Amino acid sequence: MVIAKLQAARAGVAERAVYSRHLRRVWGLPGTLLGARAWPPLVRDRLHSSFNYWWQAHLLDCMVDGYLRKPGALRGNTIAKVVRGIRVRNLVGWTNDFYDDVAWLGLALQRVQNEVGVAKPKALRAIAERLRDGWTDHAGGGIWWKRDDDFKNVPANGPAAIFLARQNERTDLARARSTVDWIEEHLVDPDSGLAWDGLHVHPNGEIREVEKNTYTYCQGVLIGACVELARHGQQGKWLHRAERTIRAVHERLATDGVIRGQGGGDGGLFGGILARYLAQAALVIPELDPGRAATAELARELVVRSAEAAWLNRTMAVSGPLFGPEWSLPAKEEEGRDLSVQLGGWMCLEAAALLERSGLNVTTA
Repeated sequence: MVIAKLQAARAGVAERAVYSRHLRRVWGLPGTLLGARAWPPLVRDRLHSSFNYWWQAHLLDCMVDGYLRKPGALRGNTIAKVVRGIRVRNLVGWTNDFYDDVAWLGLALQRVQNEVGVAKPKALRAIAERLRDGWTDHAGGGIWWKRDDDFKNVPANGPAAIFLARQNERTDLARARSTVDWIEEHLVDPDSGLAWDGLHVHPNGEIREVEKNTYTYCQGVLIGACVELARHGQQGKWLHRAERTIRAVHERLATDGVIRGQGGGDGGLFGGILARYLAQAALVIPELDPGRAATAELARELVVRSAEAAWLNRTMAVSGPLFGPEWSLPAKEEEGRDLSVQLGGWMCLEAAALLERSGLNVTTA
């Protein structure tokens, strides 16, 4: 049966749990907030001595999802405090040495500006400049994972391509297209259709080794970049690639339609990121090409089934639900301590809530 606004209610409960358990001021400074790395927080977590920059970017993205689900001054003010907290804790500015981290924050700040009205133009300029500078001709192109490193990967190039495409500038759009073409040429498995992690490069620019791990978030950002570029032309090319990857995810990275987990730590975010961009694909593909409705439905089902599994397998803890890193299995409190794991679950529920309020009704048994 169809239950109206069920997913929105669940996402709201997940949001409140993260707010209650994880949000802390930065060094006691008024007007700042960050997500504590773990719960229950140790002293080092309360002090934010370990700064997971890219986790904070996804916290911000989830908070924007919550704002769009139910706008309000309190949510907007809290988002502004997290933006301020990121800048304060990062010490030296808005960027760091990791191009993937910078791209994730750029995507979140674009949404904060466009959807919430909290504008940080200097931050967006600094991030855009850093990502433009990250491209070199080593291994035929692409953006580095980290400054002064030998690795180029999908987790840096995928979100960078989405960010640059959303800049709505001709040169940035061209670079976004080149970036996704580079991923396609060098890091997509021709047999499975899944994106590999990345490749190592010799100083002379030749490829030394390809890391053939297939992480869920690599597929998510590749789908997201293709869908974003399809909005700007060459729809057949980009939607074909998105369609191939969505089907490969369903066949190889999901169990009974539920996205597989990839552990705690950084891996706790991977499934949620994939769900975010699958939801975008489910919404955008039918608008651009009604003939690919079956692919959009497959993307929708992956989000819905994953959100349902995450919710049904949650455990209860102080201040609300606690999700596990593997949504198809009952959550264990010791596995859900990381902020990343809770953000992954919340992100998936927000993706389902987005589909729900967009008219793609969610059915439950």
